[in-house]
Amino acid sequence: MTVDSFDDALLEILPARTQDGRARAEALRRTTGLGARQTTTVDFRSKGRVLIVGDPQAALAAVRTLEKLPACVVVIPRDAPPLPEDSAMPRVTVAKGDVRRLTGYLGHFTATVEVDGDEFNLASLMDPHATTFDLVLDLGTAPLMQQEIPPLGYYAPRGDADALQAALSELPELIGDFEKPKFFDYDPDICAHGRSGLTGCTRCIDACPTLAIRSLGDKVEVDPHLCQGGGSCATACPSGAIRYAYPAVSDLLTGVRTALHSYREFGGGKATVLFHDAGTGARAFRTVAASMPEWVLPFEIEEPGSIGMDTWLATLAYGARQVLVLVTGSAAPSVLRELSLQLSYASALLEGLGYAGRRIQLLCDGEGAGTALTRALAGLDDAAEIAPAGFASFDEKRTTLGLALDHLYAHAPVPQRIATLPDGAPFGEIRVDATACTLCMACVSVCPSKALHDGGDRPALRFVEGNCVQCGLCHTACPEDAISLAPRVVYDRAARGEMRVLHEEPVFRCVVCGKPFATQKIIDRMMEKLSSHWMFQDETARRRLQMCEDCRVMDMFEQGEPNVTDKPRAHGH
Repeated sequence: MTVDSFDDALLEILPARTQDGRARAEALRRTTGLGARQTTTVDFRSKGRVLIVGDPQAALAAVRTLEKLPACVVVIPRDAPPLPEDSAMPRVTVAKGDVRRLTGYLGHFTATVEVDGDEFNLASLMDPHATTFDLVLDLGTAPLMQQEIPPLGYYAPRGDADALQAALSELPELIGDFEKPKFFDYDPDICAHGRSGLTGCTRCIDACPTLAIRSLGDKVEVDPHLCQGGGSCATACPSGAIRYAYPAVSDLLTGVRTALHSYREFGGGKATVLFHDAGTGARAFRTVAASMPEWVLPFEIEEPGSIGMDTWLATLAYGARQVLVLVTGSAAPSVLRELSLQLSYASALLEGLGYAGRRIQLLCDGEGAGTALTRALAGLDDAAEIAPAGFASFDEKRTTLGLALDHLYAHAPVPQRIATLPDGAPFGEIRVDATACTLCMACVSVCPSKALHDGGDRPALRFVEGNCVQCGLCHTACPEDAISLAPRVVYDRAARGEMRVLHEEPVFRCVVCGKPFATQKIIDRMMEKLSSHWMFQDETARRRLQMCEDCRVMDMFEQGEPNVTDKPRAHGH
């Protein structure tokens, strides 16, 4: 089931022998018509110009099969025998060499080889004015493009006969104009990637299986043509700067909330929500749909990586007893890694409230979807029901997480005030070494989430824990190495939102006019570091270090500036 449609055929295989089953059928019907908001599209244009790279014999066979494509460049190893011309496809150009660089996507691949130390664009072999290919068939044993999920228009069967046949069937169909949804939205204003040339959070880059995200210094850039909607970037993002746009999280959660409310309204009891993707996950789910308990409500999503803690915890808050996410073998390793991290954070959040961490589980179907489902459903019979929340869903990750935690905290069986979380969790505090901190405020200047603040009219460092995303920029920026991260959660909303003082120092006042202009520690540190400098060997110069800027300038005019030509010279000069 997707948010905007429901497959009526699925009801034919979902049993409805019990009240739970009948309530489930009505609940799923109620979600029909809850439309997902449309997103913009990403356009591709392909003329069918193909690059074939690899084994000469395999390339020749591919050329013959792809005779309908208008133009083809074949690149074979330098030491390979000449490739015979294929009369069935006269517009074939053969080149020898090693492809040095291959980048791009459907309709816009750039490939180069090295010639006499320079890069030569292979597309110009088709047409002197051409710079790109539309399609690539990579017949090498090691793929030229290393993404876990390759770009559209790129095929690398790597010796798999079935994959090669599928590629040869699909390539001729990829001529024309195509489009796909733009799966993401990005808000650079709340991005924690970097500040002032320093690097903080890289979680979206690390989690992207298509290599669609790159650093621009303080911000990131997502190539919409490379993005294929895996969603792990949005799931990994601690601030919500990148969010999944189609379907939006709020649309999905509206469907979940509606279904769970309807399920209870029609007499259903305990409910488990099972999320699965629309491809391999849907096929795996259908193999077990008829035999699974009638209190399991399936929800079809775009990709398993597109939902994380905010969706899972909100689903529990809306009254689900358990949340399961079916992850098939088609999931990219980086996506599975990110989902596992999210699960570790969510489990710790639940356990800190006295709930069983296994209320949220990933079902990896390596052992078979039925076995994984049976194992996941066992052992929660005595789990307490959670009173359903009524809060609306939002597309702001931190808002949704906060509302879900507030509700779960209010109904927690054994609530704690604070719980420690695993490293990398997007909640926590920072700890300041008071003996090292000089209150230089470098950390405040780089904080992207307004978690750190100066003391206003007094030398102090203040902190709002609810705003902290644990990006680490403050730690990186601190010149005294005085800051460390401490992932944890404070469940009470008021406590999370309060501004508290992490460190403060006595103010130092100008020895001439009495104006406050620094802290005592900064002055002490400066006096210590400059004590051996030749310019500060007399009392007049040292005293200037204890003056405000205005008084220091006046004193220089009155007393005279030391002549830099009086700097001591090394012996013998």
